[in-house]
Amino acid sequence: MKKLFAALLRELGEGRGAALCSVVASHGSTPRGAGAKMLVLENGQTLGTVGGGVVEYRAGQLAAELLAQKRSRFEAYRLSAGETADIGMICGGGVRIYFQYFGPADSTCCNILAQAVELLDRPGPSWLVTAMDAEGWRMGTFDRECGLRGLDIPMERLEPLLGSRGMLAEEGERTLFAEPLTRPGTVYLFGAGHVARALAPLLSMTDFRTVVYDQREHAVTRAFFPDAAGLLTGPFSEALARTGAVTAEDYVVIMTPGHQADYEVLAQALRTPAKYIGCIGSRKKIAATRERLLADGFSPAEIGRVHAPIGLPIGGETPAEVAVSVAAQLIACRSGRLEKEGNHAAD
Repeated sequence: MKKLFAALLRELGEGRGAALCSVVASHGSTPRGAGAKMLVLENGQTLGTVGGGVVEYRAGQLAAELLAQKRSRFEAYRLSAGETADIGMICGGGVRIYFQYFGPADSTCCNILAQAVELLDRPGPSWLVTAMDAEGWRMGTFDRECGLRGLDIPMERLEPLLGSRGMLAEEGERTLFAEPLTRPGTVYLFGAGHVARALAPLLSMTDFRTVVYDQREHAVTRAFFPDAAGLLTGPFSEALARTGAVTAEDYVVIMTPGHQADYEVLAQALRTPAKYIGCIGSRKKIAATRERLLADGFSPAEIGRVHAPIGLPIGGETPAEVAVSVAAQLIACRSGRLEKEGNHAAD
């Protein structure tokens, strides 16, 4: 979403309009749910997706027309059983899409988009809120620190819409849509080597906020980690103290350059309530680490929190393959579908 909004801001800043297609509701079997977005530019280029296939093709056509007309509107797409084969769906479904025209002269809108991009780099949950009626639309952002900016909506109406997925509410002639910009939790990536460099962009694409930490200053640069929310350097023995408090919503991924540094970070991570702790390494290394943790007073239950060897067991060997397995494990953890049995240090 950050790249999409940045592209939209760039287009507006260069004097061109754009159309943003947002799925605001879905039912049945659909490729994407509420919050999926596709940006259509004046030159015909598109960024993002609302699901592909027939729906995306039709949405792209309508977006181009509305962009030329400088108009915004809702459109519903319902797929019968016969049409679903065209997009690979097993049974019918439908989506409602809001087509949002952005004009380059709207400075207020640009300010809200800039706020959204800024919030995407911050920890803690935040939302983009859009109010739509017959006269057009207005947008705002909400986070617990700054509250609602850009719109005037009573909190008793807004609060029920602040969930983990996009929520739509009809209020007479006005429709409200609130969608999360960020989800709770930060991935703290300790070690900035080849696997970390392959993993970081995958985490960005799957909407994880990532902070990278390494004691090697030359390894922790924007050239290697352009989308990271934070880049930190310092001794691994002080890693968790330097990152700040790790919460029960956060993820700790350990892949430092050496076994001793891995152990130092792991011992610190086990003293936090982190939602996920994973450590790279062979089963032989993990067995030795387990014995060392036991000797240092950690209980089997505490050690059992560690996912090691890290990642889902897909048989990967290259840095890119390992990164895919780790990203998949983090997604499974976030969705509540992670199976811990058979893949942690207590085995």
